[in-house]
Amino acid sequence: MDWADDLATRVSGPQVVNDSKTPSGTVHVGSLRGPVILDVIARALRAAGHETTLLYGVDDLDPMDAQALLTPDAVEREMGRPLAQVPDQAGDGHASYARHHAGLFIETFARLGIHPDRYYWMSEHYAAGDMDPYIRMALDRAPIVRDIYRRVANVRHPDTWHPLSVICETCGKVGTTIVTRWDGERVFYECRPDLVEWAHGCGTSGWVSPFGGRAKLPWNLEWAAQWSLFGVTIEPNGKDLATAGGSRDRSEAIAREVFEREPPLNLPYEFLNIGGKKMSTSKGRGASAQQMVEVVPPEQLRLLFVRPKPNQAIEFDPDGTAAIPRLFDEFDRLAAATAGLPVKGELPPGFEAVFRYSLVDPAADVAAEAARFRPSFGHLAVLAQVPGVDIEATMREEKGSELDEREREILDERIRSARAWLATYAPESARLEVRRDGLPDAAQGLEPAQRQFLGALA
Repeated sequence: MDWADDLATRVSGPQVVNDSKTPSGTVHVGSLRGPVILDVIARALRAAGHETTLLYGVDDLDPMDAQALLTPDAVEREMGRPLAQVPDQAGDGHASYARHHAGLFIETFARLGIHPDRYYWMSEHYAAGDMDPYIRMALDRAPIVRDIYRRVANVRHPDTWHPLSVICETCGKVGTTIVTRWDGERVFYECRPDLVEWAHGCGTSGWVSPFGGRAKLPWNLEWAAQWSLFGVTIEPNGKDLATAGGSRDRSEAIAREVFEREPPLNLPYEFLNIGGKKMSTSKGRGASAQQMVEVVPPEQLRLLFVRPKPNQAIEFDPDGTAAIPRLFDEFDRLAAATAGLPVKGELPPGFEAVFRYSLVDPAADVAAEAARFRPSFGHLAVLAQVPGVDIEATMREEKGSELDEREREILDERIRSARAWLATYAPESARLEVRRDGLPDAAQGLEPAQRQFLGALA
């Protein structure tokens, strides 16, 4: 964990740490890596005495491009519309598709001890006019923007191309429009049927004002504008955005040359892969964050993201494997080592900090937490399947004394997790079959004492 503490020593003055997400579908568990990394950075900064503001945003004016996640009758109508204006497909009372998916994801934050100082929704900032100055600068400096795309990313736009997408007055789509003229107050746009493969425009064209939420900047300009609007000083991003000539390079050049500010400090991070494949929100690939927090408690889930350095990929395949029990074992091993007890195996560098940043409460007494009795997850997974076992009494006997209140909470949490794991991800070899109609044929050779023990157990 030296990387977080080192970062805190390299900066000065107040810090604004930011991240945002496009809610294009069910948000997978891998998307939690960014928020956890940001939370660790914020904790390290505050521990070093820096005034720190943690922001998390939702890019909900981005166009809907996840066809597979729409009902069949909604595909033609909704593809290309702003996510904030696509109806909630689940029909569970959320104001929009974006509010539904972002809301479910954000609900997991508090359980993981992640508490942004403020959440923001980009659709609201566009509607309030907060983005209008940046839209004007981008349009006024369109030749500079085109040159940045050519020079940094080898992307060539015609001289008529302007960095803006209007929300079509007729069909309401933003992913199908292109702006070709700007007179200083209005833009001329076209809603083209064939601009993109995944959505069809209606053919409308005309002059409109681009302000007050009627249009949005392309992602690279919107990202750079966010840095200026919110005063961002630190913003990590996934490695896919940090490739040479990629989104980060383009946005940093735009920040300097168009919006005239230095970009924030970057910390690229790797992905969480399942079975060697990157998870995808828009494709609906990977276990959802909300599903995973129902199985894996917050401290173990934080450990999954905290133990590797940000530039190390995480391979995590919970389905039919012992990946989840291993998380518990590693957490318990780090706790024991932090408490000064001997443990097996090599410890990661800065293991005490890894344990500390895995805790949900940043103000927790680390020494007290490390010394707590924690029952083996594997043992609990067995006991949870055996009728008539008083698990708490068994754990008291194992500890050798009464469990304190926090230890009882940990026990209850782990029992719930063990049962959830057995019901979802556990391999068949971890599941027991308790027979109530007599012993199986294989038990015929058991000694009388063995039969008596099994009878008492059942």
